[in-house]
Amino acid sequence: MMSKCPRRTAWRNAITPWITLAALAAPAVSMATEGALGRQVTGTNVLPNAGIVSPEPIWAVNFAQIYLDGKIGGSREVPVGGRTSLGLDGKVAFTLATVLKTWDTGPGRWNFASSFTLPYVWTKVDSKLTGPGGRTVGQSDTASNLFDLYFSPIIAGYHFSETSHMALSLNIWAPTGKYNASDMANPSLNNWTFIPQVAYTKIFPESGFQLDTVAGVQFYTRNSATDYRNAPVFSLDVMGRKTFSNGVSAGLILGTQQQLGSDKGPTADRLNGFKGRDWALGPIVTYDTKLADKRSLSLSLRWVPTISSTNRLDSTSTVMGTATLVF
Repeated sequence: MMSKCPRRTAWRNAITPWITLAALAAPAVSMATEGALGRQVTGTNVLPNAGIVSPEPIWAVNFAQIYLDGKIGGSREVPVGGRTSLGLDGKVAFTLATVLKTWDTGPGRWNFASSFTLPYVWTKVDSKLTGPGGRTVGQSDTASNLFDLYFSPIIAGYHFSETSHMALSLNIWAPTGKYNASDMANPSLNNWTFIPQVAYTKIFPESGFQLDTVAGVQFYTRNSATDYRNAPVFSLDVMGRKTFSNGVSAGLILGTQQQLGSDKGPTADRLNGFKGRDWALGPIVTYDTKLADKRSLSLSLRWVPTISSTNRLDSTSTVMGTATLVF
């Protein structure tokens, strides 16, 4: 078991702190959820060392880029902006800058951190809306601007041992981006979203294998512009990696989003609650290196295509790259 005071120098050389990037959103209104995606992109929520909060005070800066190109077939109706579309094609590019601070809480099993994320989004939506007389009209819309702000006031890390760690957090999305219900593409979801989350990391030093997992539940407030209320959504991402002595690691990510109930509101009622779920599976590669003055740099690249989807965007080209500097 881990001693009361962790060996901070050893930990500094062994880990990269947790940067909360778990909640990522999509175009237009919230896409099974309103728009067919919601706040999180399946397979992008888990990061290396997800359950570890550094036992010493540090700063970390993370830059992430996510690209998603997904669709729902034209045989399904999708709620968008108080209307319904026969199918939906959505392209999204997110650029996120996150700053994390681990607080000086002294020796012991508990450590605490806070983080703040500034997101920028480019999105394009192609849809087929039902117009007057029941005629179907194709429509395309593009938006590019600052997205809703995201922050984690408290991330509480607990160290079961030097190889087993857990992090608890409450993550909050604020509706700070521009929103217009008549637009197909919006740089906001126009609701508050609260995501209690638990992350766990297990390290197997002898084999160089590491397991990271992140689970959470998304609770949405009502979209006041469309009277749409997304049901809670459960998310789970699991990542297994093999690390090598040159700083490179490779592994697989399995992720899922499972809606826990039916959506509410006039549009959702017409679609029988528009309840959705999906699964994604794909590879990840990472690289970690030491820099001068006890700084470290971590890079990662993943591809997590959808393997099964109902009432959520189906994407074969979900790609995410990250760079994290610790100092």
